[in-house]
Parts: sequence; structure tokens; C-alpha cells
Amino acid sequence: MPYRAPCRRRSLLAAGLAAFATPGWAQEAWPARGVRITVPFAPGGTTDIPARIIADHLARSLGKPFVVENRSGAGGALGIRTVAQAADTHLLLHTTSAVAILPALQRDPGFDPLADLVPITQTAASPILLMVRADSPFRDLADYLARAKAEPGRVSFGTAGIGTTVHFAGEVLRARAGLDLLHVPYRGSAPSATALLGGEVASGFLSPIEVLPHIRGGRLRALATCGRRRSALLPEMPSITELVPDYDGVELWFGLFGSRDLPQQAVATLMRDLAPLRTGVPLANRLAELGAETLLDGPEPLAARMRAEVPLWQSIATRAGIPRE
Repeated sequence: MPYRAPCRRRSLLAAGLAAFATPGWAQEAWPARGVRITVPFAPGGTTDIPARIIADHLARSLGKPFVVENRSGAGGALGIRTVAQAADTHLLLHTTSAVAILPALQRDPGFDPLADLVPITQTAASPILLMVRADSPFRDLADYLARAKAEPGRVSFGTAGIGTTVHFAGEVLRARAGLDLLHVPYRGSAPSATALLGGEVASGFLSPIEVLPHIRGGRLRALATCGRRRSALLPEMPSITELVPDYDGVELWFGLFGSRDLPQQAVATLMRDLAPLRTGVPLANRLAELGAETLLDGPEPLAARMRAEVPLWQSIATRAGIPRE
């Protein structure tokens, strides 16, 4: 009679043979070669700086080159499209909230942000601030809202341009608080801040990088932050949601994505090796200088943000009458 292994031994043997047979066993560890991180904006900006810190850290940690490539154009769509359309598991994207906004502004941005990109992690977030001049008659957010309701179309807000994240912050306030605010777009954040300082507009939606020096110098004053809750960077500053509960928190955020074929093993590897940056000082200190907070909180928070924001911006753009190019 042929020998039969005991049942438990046969089960273990079968499991071992099955492991050798599974494709995952023979899979090459990621990264198998150098990795490129596409930044869809110009070098030296707030999207580029954290990407380079992350690339340097991962190159040392994983022993493979991580190179940042800047591909600016079309409001970020060119660089995002490069990654979204690539069948390359060694091509990543570090971008801003533009990835969720562009489909609301362009009929065919060349990518579907929910289907063509694999979320890896939010890297950082920066509050958007509702700002006024230091000598503004608006004492606080309640005063601002009351005046805007009492004088429809008279209270103006400046932004960095139509379709920018700061513009949407104002449009969400207009929609959720039932206000008739006057939007005045400028060609960038710096001109918008200058216009507010010069009294061309009554208020402005701006990021800390443009306004912190003016706040410290006593020239500008913040009424509120636009996030879902108070910012860790400005804990004394109220959030708009405290007076307008339906307000959808809006903030400038940065995220790391892969192309659609990026394996989950690669996501896990990246999060494991990025963990020291979450509590370390090189990235946090540099981001704090830019008025941003380090996140590195994994794929699900980024995926949830994308699921919420892509349809939200499309709805707000339609309501605000923003044409799609």
C-alpha cells in the first residue's frame, strides 16, 4: 500500500506548493528599477519642494534612484495626463488638488482622476484663509457674513484666478451661506494678495505662503480658515464651518499617486518607507515654512477625498457658471 502523509502534513505540503505556484511568489520586489516622480508644475514651487524631499528620502531608503521630473502646462493637466495614461509602475505623480478640480474645468482633461490613478497618500495640506486688510471694518467672520447678506453683490473677494482652489473656496461659501459675493479674479496668488493690500477688494481667499509675512507685519488679518476644522498651524483661527455648518471644507492639499497598474505591494512599500518622514523633521520643518502640515496618512484618506471632491467641484462649477474649456 502506498504511503499517505497524515492529513495535516498533506495540507501543509499543498499550501506550500500552492505558494510556489502563485504569480505573487515570483513577483519582483518593487521598485525593480529607478522611479520617476512627475510634478505637473514648475520647479521650486510648493508642489515641487516636498516631492524632492520625498524622492531623496526614498532613494536612500529603497536603494533605487527616485528622480523628480517637472511637466508643467494646462493648469497641471499635462503632467497628470503623463502619469494617468502611462502603463508604467515606476512612474508616480505628486500633485495638488488640481487633480480633482481639472475635470470640472476641462471637457476632456485626458484623464479620469478616479479610474486612472492609484492613491498612495496625501503628503501635506495647507489651510486657505479668508483675509481682510488690518483696517477692514469686518471685525470677524460673523460680521463679514452679516454685511454680505445685508448688501448683496457689494462685498468682493479676490482670488488667484477662475477655477483655482481658492476661487472654489469662495464659491462654496457663496453657495452654502446663500450669499451674493462679488468675485474678482487675478492672474495668480501674488497679484491677488497685492490687490487686497491695496484695497482693490474687500477680502481675499489666500494661502499662508502669500499672507503670513503680511499677518506678522500687521497689514492683513485673517477672519477664518476654510478647512473642515481648525488648522493645526493656526489653532486660534475659527473655521468657516463653525458658523456655516454646511460649508464643505476646502484646503490646498498635495497627494502622491501611481499609474493605474501600480500594485498594492508598491503602495505598502512606499507607506512603510515614508513613515519616518511623518514624525521626522526635514519634511515637516520645510512644509511648516510654507504654511503646510505634513500628513502621509495612507491611501484611503486620499481616495476618500477624491471621491468627495471630484463631484463637488463639478457641482460648484456648474452652479457658479464657470465654463468648461
